[in-house]
Amino acid sequence: MSATNRVLAGPPGDCCFKGFQHHGTAEGSKISIAGVPTYFVETKDKNQDKILIFLADVWGPFYQSNALLQDFFAQSGFTVLGIDYFLGDDVSQHDQEEGFDRMKWIGEMHKIAKGVVPKWWEAVKAKYGTDAKYTVSGYCFGAAYTMDLAADNAIVAASIAHPAFLNEDHFRKITKPLMLSCAETDHTFPLPSRRIAEDILIEHKRQYYFQVFSGVAHGFASRGDPNISDERWGREQSAQGISGWFHRFLDEKHTSLKQKL
Repeated sequence: MSATNRVLAGPPGDCCFKGFQHHGTAEGSKISIAGVPTYFVETKDKNQDKILIFLADVWGPFYQSNALLQDFFAQSGFTVLGIDYFLGDDVSQHDQEEGFDRMKWIGEMHKIAKGVVPKWWEAVKAKYGTDAKYTVSGYCFGAAYTMDLAADNAIVAASIAHPAFLNEDHFRKITKPLMLSCAETDHTFPLPSRRIAEDILIEHKRQYYFQVFSGVAHGFASRGDPNISDERWGREQSAQGISGWFHRFLDEKHTSLKQKL
């Protein structure tokens, strides 16, 4: 086994700071858990036995595109909790700010997130109990925190999309089923890094699933432009894939594709 701990997913780049506002009316609400603002949306039947933890990109859980994505997961059978580890200071507060120091902001946000995520997560488990089944899905900035949370036995399965801030040890240490939703063109998590990550998962006999979309770039799964066919399809299929991946491990009587054919 290699003793290296190389960076596989680097920091966000220019495209991460360019938002795309999807059209639609967000169905969720803003609540507070452990004093941390949280996007909350639940299933129509208000069943809270399946909890999806949503860890947003630099635009935060209340940004329209991310809110609509969380609404989709609620429509797919999950109570969704999107932690605002930026405490209201997501990048949308600065995208028109002249001279905005992105890397300084990211460093400050990591300090905040590292402080609030653990206490927030403990409060979530206390609120929803040990009988609930938890999954976690992270985008870009949220990927590293997804991998950290997935070390908790309460988590059933995890997913990351166009991740940032990951090193080799993140893939060595994860033990829960992991789905990776990836872009063909990704400055942050390029093809050589994807292959190293897969080698590590194979070496450690982890359960994993890669989906890689051609014709799209980093950010497609959360901020893909619906006016561009590849981006629209990729975003939709990524969300559906994540939902299906989680249901595979959550549903005791899951109807498989084989049963449908």
